[in-house]
Amino acid sequence: MVSFDIHLWHILGDTMRRREFFTLLGGAAAAWPLTARAQQTTMPVIGVLHGASEEAIPLAAFLQGLSQTGYVGGGNVAIEYRWATGQYDRLPAMAAELVARQVSVIAVFTSVAAVAAKKATASIPIVFNIGSDPIKDGLVGSLNHPGGNITGATFFANLLVAKRTQLLHEVVPNAKVFGMLANSGNPNAELEISEAQKAAAALGVRLVIAEVGSETQIDNAIANLAQQHADALLVVADASFQVHHEQIAKSAIKHALPTCFTLRTDATAGALMSYGASNSDSVRQVGNYVGRILRGEKPGDLPVQQPTRFEFVINMKTAKALGLTVPTSMQLLADEVIE
Repeated sequence: MVSFDIHLWHILGDTMRRREFFTLLGGAAAAWPLTARAQQTTMPVIGVLHGASEEAIPLAAFLQGLSQTGYVGGGNVAIEYRWATGQYDRLPAMAAELVARQVSVIAVFTSVAAVAAKKATASIPIVFNIGSDPIKDGLVGSLNHPGGNITGATFFANLLVAKRTQLLHEVVPNAKVFGMLANSGNPNAELEISEAQKAAAALGVRLVIAEVGSETQIDNAIANLAQQHADALLVVADASFQVHHEQIAKSAIKHALPTCFTLRTDATAGALMSYGASNSDSVRQVGNYVGRILRGEKPGDLPVQQPTRFEFVINMKTAKALGLTVPTSMQLLADEVIE
């Protein structure tokens, strides 16, 4: 705003100068509210909450989904990240931080992160990407009509473990024992273990569980499974295992254990096989939903997206390292064979 003192009034003695002065003063006063409104208009902020770390998510897919609605991270929308790095007990505090920050939308990855966010706020919109059943997790009441402040996408990783067990058995048909690597800090591991036990029992295979709480325990856990005469290894769908999938794959090869994971990126990192829904598709949908919510749509009106594309990947380099013959029929079924 223009300011002046009494000395200036006397200096502007003639009428013309007074008229010009007040014209200037009036114009500046009229412009001030516009300036103030511009300063008060803030860029929307997206909070991203993940149970693991950046390596466990295809961020490019999330940003692509966001851009489909006209939003560009760092351009017309800001993004704040919170990574729990596998320490799931940190998630409630991180969710509370984002709520206190008053972000516009919270995008959550992993079911434990989704549960933490839902407990932290009933008003800020939440969009999840999880591998479990959002109804059983208590996140939504219905897939078609989620209601409330939360929706998202699921790739149902936990429910596909029976298929992964079957695929692993086709590679090692004489197996008597399957090992299974599970994260003791992930409550959804129990469901996947239960489903795997049923599938293994139907195949006449005993399932031995090795629970780990940190990356430092991974190698010893796999070594212990080998000592218990495991013939192959199933890996529970868990974000922290995605971060350390290369370590797991190398350790399994060292102990001559064929492995089956969930995501395509696990097979490209050295696992023998992977079978699951396309995580990139799911993450892209989350970005799209976040953008639509920023544009005014209500999360409760957006149906939970379910997978439509599944990927079966075989790593023949790993098969060779294991001295394993993968049936031609399985290779023909695969969506991708890594030579």
